[in-house]
Parts: sequence; C-alpha cells; structure tokens
Amino acid sequence: MSAVLQLGGHVKDLGGGFTVRRLLPSVPRQSVGPFVFFDHFGPVTVQPQDQHDVRPHPHIGLATVTYLFEGAILHRDSLGSLQEITPGAVNWMTAGRGIVHSERRPPALAQRSYVNHGLQLWVALPRAHEEAAPAFVHTPAEAIPELHLGAAQVRVLVGTAWGQRSPVQTMAPTLYLDVRMPAGEALVLPALAPEMALYCVDADLELQLDDGAAQTLPARTMGVLPVGQGVQVRAQTPARWVVVGGAPLDGPRHIWWNFVSSRKERIVQAAQDWEAQAMGQVPGETEWIALPPQRFKP
Repeated sequence: MSAVLQLGGHVKDLGGGFTVRRLLPSVPRQSVGPFVFFDHFGPVTVQPQDQHDVRPHPHIGLATVTYLFEGAILHRDSLGSLQEITPGAVNWMTAGRGIVHSERRPPALAQRSYVNHGLQLWVALPRAHEEAAPAFVHTPAEAIPELHLGAAQVRVLVGTAWGQRSPVQTMAPTLYLDVRMPAGEALVLPALAPEMALYCVDADLELQLDDGAAQTLPARTMGVLPVGQGVQVRAQTPARWVVVGGAPLDGPRHIWWNFVSSRKERIVQAAQDWEAQAMGQVPGETEWIALPPQRFKP
C-alpha cells in the first residue's frame, strides 16, 4: 500500500517576533504542483507596539498568493498597487521579471489589537513566463466560488473542483481549495490534479487513500498524496484544511531569498539589481530590506 508523505515544516522568524510555519520547500519535497513555498502564519494577536510590518523587498520568477483567515494586511507594490487584503479574498501577485512590494498593518488598525491568521504561498511561473510583466490582481471574497458537499464547505480559491471554477487566472494548471468541516464529518477528495497535498490548519485529520491505506495527519502538517490517488478525509473535531497542487513543474527551480528561477545566473543578476536599487520602488516607501549577508553561490 502507498502512504501519504508527511511534512512537519519548521518555524521561521521573519523579524520583529513575527514567526511562520514553513512547509515548503523541504528536504523530502521541494514542490507540489507549481507550489514551491508554503508559509502558515498565526493565529497571532498583533498589538499596537508590535513590529510585524514587512518592508519593501523584491521577487522574480514567481507569483505570491496571499489568503487570510482573519485580520488584514496592506499591500503596496512598485506597480502602484494599494490594496487592503482581507479574509476570504485571493491576492495574486505575479513577479515575473521583477516586482517590489511591502506588507504592512493597515492605518485603521494602527492603535488596535487584532488577530492575523493566514497563508502565503509561492507559485513558480512556467519557464516560458518567468520573465513575464509583473502584475497584481485582487479577487474579492464574494467572487470566490463556494459549494457544500454534505456538511463540508469548500471554497475554490484557484483552479477547478466539483464543477466550480475560480476566476483567478494562472499560467499553468493550479489547484487551491479551502475546506471547513464540522466534527465527525468526512469528505471524499478525488484526484483533482496530478500532484496534490493537504494541509491541516487547526485539527488532526484521518486519511484513507483510494487503495485503502489509512493514517492520521496531525494538525499543522502537510500530507503529500501519492500521484493519481484521491483520499477520504475525516475529522473528529471541527477542522479547516487546504488543498494545493496542480501540474508538476516543467523542470527544476533554484530558490534563494525571495528569488525563484530555472537559471542560476538570473538569480545572481536579480541580487545585483536589488543591491543597486534598480528593481523599482514602492510609492510612499523609503525603507527596504537588504540582501542576506550570505550570498547565492551559482
């Protein structure tokens, strides 16, 4: 019988006491479909004195996908985009040949305590589109398709599932679902994409693969499904979980700092461009994050 590959991830400090659980990339698994990076942050109560803002920084060769369960983030970028990210919306930023952005506390929350909780993922762009024009698209929560399968609530954030198609546009087949289930319920998840993984946000899940193999997936653990297999998911307590996946990457990717590329020399060039502050500026911002002291070695 086959088994689900479990990834426990590790805690990463982003500065200012702001930590995330990073599931991808990992030693056992670098990607699932086009997803090469998976961060889960919170739930964390942000106090007025906390310094959780992410100052301007660059990206190339990828798209960031930001999705909140609770809270708010103010997105600004070098295209001039200004968008408050709120729960349930999908925010897709295509870096392509280069973009700079910041993620900060919205001004309306400056003197308030609030809870931030969500996911930020990176999708590696297909090699033919790695140098695409940068772009930012906000899809509001009310535009995301939602369906009920028994007692389970499913939101189709990206891609197609059970006849519902997300309006979010991608450059390669991509799947991203947000699922909520009450205690004692089960959902049969078919093989909706060539590569798929589940991530338990807040509760243990009981998994049974199509071939009969069964195992428990602990909370805050990613389970990568065997290729071509679906799974029955059951929760003994109320549970929220997400599904990510899609078509396999069209070749290996190099990841260093905030850069993703199929070519090592492109990452070297991006580092030089950022150090020279030649990748653009975010309007209204004067700060920026410097390159890591340990540089990329091609």
